Amino acid sequence: MDYITVTKENLEKEHICCAISNNRDVQVASKKEWMKNCFEDGLVFLKSAERGKCFIEYIPAENAWVPIIADGYMYIDCFWVSGAFKGHGYANELLDQCIADSKAKGRAGLCVLSSSKKKPFLSDPGYLLHRGFQIADQSDAGINLLYLPFGESAVAPRFKEEAKHPRVNENGYVLYYTSQCPFNAKYVPIIEALAKQNDVPFHAIHLSSKEQAQAVPSPCTSYALFLNRQFLTHEMLSDKKFLKMIGGEAK
Repeated sequence: MDYITVTKENLEKEHICCAISNNRDVQVASKKEWMKNCFEDGLVFLKSAERGKCFIEYIPAENAWVPIIADGYMYIDCFWVSGAFKGHGYANELLDQCIADSKAKGRAGLCVLSSSKKKPFLSDPGYLLHRGFQIADQSDAGINLLYLPFGESAVAPRFKEEAKHPRVNENGYVLYYTSQCPFNAKYVPIIEALAKQNDVPFHAIHLSSKEQAQAVPSPCTSYALFLNRQFLTHEMLSDKKFLKMIGGEAK
């Protein structure tokens, strides 16, 4: 398969979202604005020439929007291959290109968020372990930091302490999120409105810089929902899922 590297120059014309085809959609606009601000920090977005079928997004770990200590590594933000395109070796091709590019840039290895068992919005641990990744660190939230060192001298990355043991000092629902995930631009405002309509305490915190994200008390920052100080989920909630969670209704 042919691949395209998305840059500032071709960003506006390229499709960059896994499930959204309309470039005028608020979700696409939000994601592309986030990408514009990250290109200077070394963000790479490599996608198939086939529209939205598979891609890998990565950035030097020092500039990643996650609370990890992984100097010298390359951090994989997102790695996705659509169901219809699985089983053809495209994941291997994308990962191999990421590895080659990272080595050419002098990186010590790759790191990525995953889990013990496959979970939505996290890279598949079975595939990554098969490709030689190892568990570098584990959090109380069930989210692991995996790494693929390029040499024996590479020091394993790790979570910052507050991310390893996620907890906030506020009751009710507390959500940290970034624009790295395009779906947040649509669903976070919807959930905020539903919480208000149902008199549910809800505090959403939009992280607008890597410095803010690197200080979040959660291993995942693209979406980290807490309830009564405890970590609840990293999975983006739709309006239906949130209403079911709070036992409320749309008004």
